[in-house]
Amino acid sequence: MSLGAGEMVAVVGPSGSGKSTLLACLAGLDEPDGGYVVVAGDRMTRRSEAVRAALRARSIGMLLQSGNLLDHLSVAQNVRLARSLAPRAGNAEDDLLGPLGLDARRDARPTTLSGGEAARAGLAVALANDPPVLLADEPTGEVDARNEAVVLDLLRKRASNGGSVLVVTHSDRVAEQADRVIRLSDGRVSGD
Repeated sequence: MSLGAGEMVAVVGPSGSGKSTLLACLAGLDEPDGGYVVVAGDRMTRRSEAVRAALRARSIGMLLQSGNLLDHLSVAQNVRLARSLAPRAGNAEDDLLGPLGLDARRDARPTTLSGGEAARAGLAVALANDPPVLLADEPTGEVDARNEAVVLDLLRKRASNGGSVLVVTHSDRVAEQADRVIRLSDGRVSGD
């Protein structure tokens, strides 16, 4: 499979079909059983963890279903920390938190956020270093319809501005916004 610059791809499939494993392999968190992963021209697979971590910091923004935020830091501090890990300037926290409706929650700790606020804060962290590739696991799973539209708009803008966006989703609305939909079944691509 491939993910091109300026493309938003949705990955769909039933629970247990391999969607989260695919994301972990693409991000260099797991090694695939076969094949290889290349991100922004650099081979990710079968490299040391230090090399994979450097590639992730430089090229990949990751939005997980949970765990994107450090509880002892505020929302704004989480964004600043993510920015500091990249070798280039990223998005300013105001440019991320404002459009996601989180200005008033910038000083809040993650444990005080609602599920939807935490999901949007996690997206801000994933985009903080302005990565060429965004991997998102259920980015709208915890948000209401209004905020789902905000998140989808932000993802579409990333792709329109040349970013590569891969979204794992169960949402028909998210899949409809994608340029392509990849279907997984039993760990294999069953449709593209």
